[in-house]
Amino acid sequence: MQHKSHCSLIPKNYQHILALEFAGKEINENPQILPNLTLGFRIYDSYDNSQSTYHATMLLLSSLKGLIPNYICNIQNSAIAVVGGLDAHISLYVATMLDIYKIPQLIYGSTPLMNDKTPGLPFYQLVPPEALQHAGMVSLLLHFNWTWVGLLAVDSEHGEEIIRNVVPLFSKKGICYSFIEKLPKYNDVSGLKGMIDQGAIVYELIMDNKTNAIIVFGESTTMGTLRWFTYLPEFKTVTNKPKGVVWILNAQIEFSSSAFQVTWDTEIINGALSFTMQSADLPEFKSFLKKKNPFTTKEDGFIDLFWQDVFHCVLPDAVLSRVSEKICNGEENLETLAGPLFEMKMTGHSYSIYNAIHSLAHALHAMSSSKHKRRGLTDRIGGKIHKKDFWQLHNFLRTVSFNNSAGKLVSFDQNGVVRGGFDVINWIVFPNQSFIRVKIGNIDHLNPPDEMLTINNENITWHKWFKQVQPISACSQSCFPGFSKKMKEGKPFCCYDCVSCPEGRVSTEIDRIECSKCKEKTYPNKKKDFCIPKIISFLSYEEPLGISLASFALSFSLATVLVLSVFMRNHNTPIVKANNRDLTYTLLISLLLCFLSVLLFIGQPGKVTCLLRQTTFGMVFSIAVSSILAKTITVVLAFMATKPGSSMRKWVGKKLTNSIVVSCSLIQASICILWLAMAPPFPDVDMVSVTEEIVLQCNEGSVTMFYCVLGYMGFLALISFTTAFLARKLPDSFNEAKFITFSMLVFCSVWLSFIPAYLSSKGKYIVAVEIFSILASGAGLLGCIFSPKCYIIVVRAELNNREQLIRRKD
Repeated sequence: MQHKSHCSLIPKNYQHILALEFAGKEINENPQILPNLTLGFRIYDSYDNSQSTYHATMLLLSSLKGLIPNYICNIQNSAIAVVGGLDAHISLYVATMLDIYKIPQLIYGSTPLMNDKTPGLPFYQLVPPEALQHAGMVSLLLHFNWTWVGLLAVDSEHGEEIIRNVVPLFSKKGICYSFIEKLPKYNDVSGLKGMIDQGAIVYELIMDNKTNAIIVFGESTTMGTLRWFTYLPEFKTVTNKPKGVVWILNAQIEFSSSAFQVTWDTEIINGALSFTMQSADLPEFKSFLKKKNPFTTKEDGFIDLFWQDVFHCVLPDAVLSRVSEKICNGEENLETLAGPLFEMKMTGHSYSIYNAIHSLAHALHAMSSSKHKRRGLTDRIGGKIHKKDFWQLHNFLRTVSFNNSAGKLVSFDQNGVVRGGFDVINWIVFPNQSFIRVKIGNIDHLNPPDEMLTINNENITWHKWFKQVQPISACSQSCFPGFSKKMKEGKPFCCYDCVSCPEGRVSTEIDRIECSKCKEKTYPNKKKDFCIPKIISFLSYEEPLGISLASFALSFSLATVLVLSVFMRNHNTPIVKANNRDLTYTLLISLLLCFLSVLLFIGQPGKVTCLLRQTTFGMVFSIAVSSILAKTITVVLAFMATKPGSSMRKWVGKKLTNSIVVSCSLIQASICILWLAMAPPFPDVDMVSVTEEIVLQCNEGSVTMFYCVLGYMGFLALISFTTAFLARKLPDSFNEAKFITFSMLVFCSVWLSFIPAYLSSKGKYIVAVEIFSILASGAGLLGCIFSPKCYIIVVRAELNNREQLIRRKD
């Protein structure tokens, strides 16, 4: 079924009729397909409206001489199948009528989009399904990274249905719409004013928008509408200057021209990308066309009008009112026509018509050859086929499979859709109205969705506006690695700002929605665009910090040993005796162990070292502080015992000092034993604290118990400081209280500073802070308490006598 109005307005569509005639001629001349049968056809005009379409369809199903609905008087010349129409709505109108009689319809143009309410109509699609084309468009847009597009659909029910289908599909794939508009339908010159008014609105929208990719879901007449955009500024007042656009056209749109548009500029279409039905070259068809002219062709009601329109001449038998200076003489050559008017090579639609006729012929051949249908199927008289069994033609059409004259396989799937894909064409137009189609890729229906598109970018010629640089069509520029998208409020999701990844996160790809964390053993680089493997870190003897701390620990240990040796060498001197030798030795040995315990903190943490670190440090420091406390109490009691009649003399002695040291140390030992029993320290890995490092550390097991050890040690230090502070002015030449006061002040200051420093440090520096605190506090005790005594013993030996010890107040 063909549109007569389309042939007059769009001469190129006349090729569809010629393809139908050519296919019928091939079949009738081939004795291998339908022997003893002649395939004929009738062409009716739908006039692109429902009323005329229904009327033409009823004529097909009725008598040749008149319309008698539901009555056929000549069964031998009745229709067995219908080919058409060109646009989706025509096919749907025809199908609703043909479904009653179970007559198949072979569609060669766009196919109606079915919904749940549409009955199962007898369609056989010679065009791949719309869903494949839509998926191909998604792949094409993503291939060029065009995520901000304009969408135009023909102003019809079919166009609205397409919009409802593609909008969610495109959005799901990350493609946004700058606008969605209806494209005015180009029917004939009588509706020109309304089309120009509506077209001006669309034109302004396109030219005022920064999107460069415009998708057009059109019909067979849509190209005429697009070509009007070039001349809209001459008819309407438009404010926006023209710009280059990449048109992405569906397979229904052919590069065609009406007769009065033949001289119009075609630059606006240059560089367009179009989906077309896959076709093959048929050399015999070109020879067939060369023989066509109105003087030799009979029974063709279209060629006269076509010939006069494209060659701008009048046939000799035309009415006088149409006589012009130029008379058609039959020597006009179709090959001289511009491509938009007519092509000698078969177009995609014509190729589909050709395959439709051959599919029908092969189905009829299979039907007539079927053994179980031979009886009563063929009437040998006249070589005609009876009507009564034509409903069975569906069974044979579904299973038809053959190679056409171009050697291409033609077959249908279980849904009656031809198996095939689409070609992607780049249109290159020239000022002389000629154009060439450059195949730049294809959509393969056999491949998975992510691999269906094949594109050769090097073969593409873009519109001159883009200076042969691939156009950009995006609402926002791509966010490079190291950045992520931040959506703009009130804008589509394709419109966003690029923000740098937050600390600790990276984006390694373009246009990441959010930055991600690196794996545990890696960390972000400065640009936050890839992850770097972390280095293993712990306080080792091989680095300057570890060597320095170990050196200080050994130096202080050596100093402690020297002090201890001085005191032992002079253990019978008055100053050594006066300060309780046993407590002095206990204090010095505990300080020595404190300095040496530092070595447990340096090096790779192990199970044994983790168990011993804090407990050893806590125990030896508790013994040291307990010894100092015992010394301070001894000084106080000794002064009080010197008073006449004092009862304190019985408390002065080794028993009291030993009890103080042992009892205080046992409490700390109990805390440590409880810690080791409940939640002992263990080797652990810290991947969080320091971004660039994997820190090998000792997990304290129970932080509470760790602070209990420190707290108890601080409690002993506070008591010692308080006692020493109160006894600092007792009258005694070698009163240790004042030195103990100052040493405890240093000791408490160091450990009070330790807590914030410890909490704010990370990685191996946590260990370094604790080591520094141990060394500083131990050195403070050693220096403040023993340096004055060592000075007297070694340098001022004359002061180390009994007379100096028995000094009283004046």
